[in-house]
Amino acid sequence: MNQPHCDPISVAVISNRLAAITREMGQIMLLTSRSPIFSESRDFVTAIFDGQGRLIAQTSYIPVLLGAIPFALQAIRDRYHGKDLHPGDVIVANDPYLGNSHLPDVTIARPVFYRGELVFWAVTKGHQADLGGAGVAGYNPEATTVWEEGLRLPPMKLYSQGEYQRDLWDFILLNVKSRHLVEGDLHCQIGAATRGEEAVLELLDRYGWDAAAAAIEAYIAATEKSMSAAIKKIPNGIYAGESFLDNDGVEMEKAPGIRVAVKVEDETLTFDFAGSDPQTRGFVNSPFANTASVCFQALFACIGAAIPINFGSLRPIRIVAPEGSIVNCRAPAPTTASTLVTCAAIAEAIWIALAEAIPSQTQSGWGRRCAPMSAGTNPRTGRRFVCTHHNCKGGSGATEGYDGWNHTGPVSNMGGSRATDPEIFELAYPYRLFEYELAPDTGGAGQWRGGTGAVLRWRVESPDVQCVTVGSGMLEQTRAFGLFGGKPGSLPIMRVVGGDGASRKLPLNQFSEVKEGDVFELVSQGGGGFGDPFMRSPERVRDDVVNGLVSMEKAAQEYGVMLERRGREIVIDRDATAKKRAARTKA
Repeated sequence: MNQPHCDPISVAVISNRLAAITREMGQIMLLTSRSPIFSESRDFVTAIFDGQGRLIAQTSYIPVLLGAIPFALQAIRDRYHGKDLHPGDVIVANDPYLGNSHLPDVTIARPVFYRGELVFWAVTKGHQADLGGAGVAGYNPEATTVWEEGLRLPPMKLYSQGEYQRDLWDFILLNVKSRHLVEGDLHCQIGAATRGEEAVLELLDRYGWDAAAAAIEAYIAATEKSMSAAIKKIPNGIYAGESFLDNDGVEMEKAPGIRVAVKVEDETLTFDFAGSDPQTRGFVNSPFANTASVCFQALFACIGAAIPINFGSLRPIRIVAPEGSIVNCRAPAPTTASTLVTCAAIAEAIWIALAEAIPSQTQSGWGRRCAPMSAGTNPRTGRRFVCTHHNCKGGSGATEGYDGWNHTGPVSNMGGSRATDPEIFELAYPYRLFEYELAPDTGGAGQWRGGTGAVLRWRVESPDVQCVTVGSGMLEQTRAFGLFGGKPGSLPIMRVVGGDGASRKLPLNQFSEVKEGDVFELVSQGGGGFGDPFMRSPERVRDDVVNGLVSMEKAAQEYGVMLERRGREIVIDRDATAKKRAARTKA
């Protein structure tokens, strides 16, 4: 099909302006949210689609949402079929079986009309602090159906032609425990989408519809060409990977498995999940939209970091996921943990597969999310709070030429989610933070070391706190894997010390009773190493020891680097190091 002509400068200017609009929408959400889930953790994505529903530009603050948002908008478009849409409409949706990922991630979409025609959509998608149900922060590991997880919202209008739809607002807010947070953050998302609409109309007034349409077509074609070229560099073939979860929250002795075959055929790439386990009884099931999003995320992290993520760059990628499996569940299976726990397992299976095809571009396993979610009443404010504990982040996996990032995971955010500032943490929640620092010896040893986890200790200062743990990584088979001789990351530690000094381990994917005065103690998981640890230069090992990332004992044991203290300095014993490394080589 012939594309409208557009000069390269106009393509660059208009496409970059559309991307900038999504960043501006994101800044509005950061500055106007009531919940630290948006303002601190940045658990949202903003996007602009054209009138055909094609993703044109987005800013994925949380990468796990980057590929799910097109499915959510498609469900909205299917609901309205281009009819009954007017300027001033604002549509809400969150149903995981209508194009969304899990219930807490709420989509807000605003159709943009120009001279009477629907030409764009301004869309935000973010994790709401509360969507009802029996869980904490939306997470209910005892749920065996989606109805036990919270409110299912099919596409509906929160505003109709600019008119506030009080009945729907009252219905939503009556069914959530944290009304002031949800109401504020819904308006936050709506405000960002409204600014997106205004900014797109300003662009059209400046450049005209014909120029904008031509630039978009050229931009989509260029990004598709870039992605196809990146795929073509991968050798043709079929590459297999497998990964596991600790449990599903209901059947605690089962470790559900995900299996993928990555098929590369010239300029197209297919993720085939045939062989993955059936959907589970518990909340780790992944809707297709979430599975597709993780596939995009995992692939772009290896071969497309510089390629814009839009309709064009996603077109050469195919996903095959058997219906009724853990990666394409049937209703009414619960799904809330899919964006955290199952996301990590899907991405890891893909990276293990790609390690055979493109070893220098794939990466070792990231420290999995293994931490509490909490909610309750803050006695200082008298208001409910919801905390997702994004501070409990592990380290990322290493890759060829680069150590993993410290305290940056899990895979679902890939560094996009900020750890809550300690002062904000104490202001927003009824907690007193005692310790917050990088955890030595948690990153997997390697020629390139895995990123380290963190140590956190905080005390509960409210008699009204509910807690649920959500995560994975407690089993040997689910810890962050190393590649090409690299060692796995550490196993996480998650416990509570009561006022009587007794320590108890927090069970994974279960509700836990927490009392005022209890102290949480967590050590998050480190990322996997990459390459033979004995190939790491002694100087870099020494620097890790000096910086408190690796102990002298681990330097000798894992890296074969013998160090000694001379006054305030740590120096390399080069003769002893050479002998240590030579002895292993001979063995």
